[in-house]
Amino acid sequence: MSDLSLLATVLAKGLSTQAATNSSRPPVGYLTAADWKSTPSQQIQSILPSNVRPDRNQYPTEFSPFAPISPSSGTQLYWQRFAAIRSGHLYTRLPLDSFREIWSQATSNPTYGQWRQLLALEAKAVTRGQGNRRLSVMVGDSLSLWFPSDRLPSGQLWLNQAISGETTRNILQRLPDFAVAHPQAIYVMAGVNDLKRGITDNEILWNMRQIIRHLKQSHPQSRIVVQSILPTRTTAVPGDRIAWLNHRLATIAQQDGAYFLDLYDQFADADGRLREDWTTDGLHLNANGYETWQAKLAQADTWIAQGG
Repeated sequence: MSDLSLLATVLAKGLSTQAATNSSRPPVGYLTAADWKSTPSQQIQSILPSNVRPDRNQYPTEFSPFAPISPSSGTQLYWQRFAAIRSGHLYTRLPLDSFREIWSQATSNPTYGQWRQLLALEAKAVTRGQGNRRLSVMVGDSLSLWFPSDRLPSGQLWLNQAISGETTRNILQRLPDFAVAHPQAIYVMAGVNDLKRGITDNEILWNMRQIIRHLKQSHPQSRIVVQSILPTRTTAVPGDRIAWLNHRLATIAQQDGAYFLDLYDQFADADGRLREDWTTDGLHLNANGYETWQAKLAQADTWIAQGG
């Protein structure tokens, strides 16, 4: 059975248990069956791996209850989010285990282009259903991509526009993908993949300045929050270089009217390396790391909500 056939089969079951227990976090409800069926076939196909085809006849409305477990790979996360958007919901507003029967058996790896198409569709959809609710956007690489949705500040909508492996140049090129959104805040974290690939400090800083300016132009009512580059435990990226870049990023953010959220000091140990108890592999974060980030993000979100 193909991944999409599995998707259609599971969602067609119409199970209601999970939907009932999730009543405290109502779905955005931004896509209707008519919306989905009126979407051009080529647009739907563009976000599907090449060996699957969309089925327009299935329109799911409810979810399957499983033990709380979340996707652990990019492929699984992609299919969970695809299932969510296919059902007319935003994955950040659903339990972490939503659509487990789909993503736990998914094998079709999405391309970078398909990730971009999916994120653009999410941005378009959430914009249609935002209403008068606050919206915040996360932009970045795998660190932002894997930020647990249940740790995001509540009381608003969240749109995650991060892609694994992204550099500052990649992010700059795809900012138009979510230009339709109307967020109150946009949180940007980027730079570590540039450092891993040998990109110069000047290029990183130039790209980040352009990202800030582009966002301020396309989202003039939004508060742009530049988050510091996190330290690593990899020898290829010296901690003092990251510290210097963050110092420059703070200056650039101030000059261009953005807010700088300093995470580096809390994440670095005495040697300027990522704290060993907060990482899975010396680069990515574990639950402890995300808990620390969550606290800082909540502080910034409160400040913005209060008109800061």
